[in-house]
Amino acid sequence: MKRFFGILLLSAVTYTAALAQGNITPAAKGVVYGATIAEKKVISGNDFEQKLKGETPVKMQVKGTVTSVCEKRGCWANVDLGEGKTVFVKMKDYAFFVPMDLVGKSVLLSGEAYQESTSVEELRHYAEDAKKSKEEIEAIKEPKVNNRFTAAGITVLN
Repeated sequence: MKRFFGILLLSAVTYTAALAQGNITPAAKGVVYGATIAEKKVISGNDFEQKLKGETPVKMQVKGTVTSVCEKRGCWANVDLGEGKTVFVKMKDYAFFVPMDLVGKSVLLSGEAYQESTSVEELRHYAEDAKKSKEEIEAIKEPKVNNRFTAAGITVLN
């Protein structure tokens, strides 16, 4: 009986995840997730961290390439800004999600940037979401200062 309910629960979770991801428009040039915001004064990867000194959060726009997306719901993404800079992106108020096929696409992020120390517990949670191995997850032992971005809108550039 327990096995039946376990299988039923697993099926329900899988079905829900598939439905949640199925309602998201596939990534293609010009597709906008969240708010549509006109491009203006885009910050380069090199200037990104300099803009965060002192005042935080800072409203800005940045361009980059998506390197990973939350595989459960599309509720976060990692973006390479170039020049050795990366940023962890969450969607403002979880108002929208992004598809898995956004990985490898160039995007314009509009929103607020800041730096934050991420706890070991949260880092491990994200590693689980990214389907990392048990060994990789257990190897996370120190908090990390990260570049973060709360996106009000994400526009696919290519």
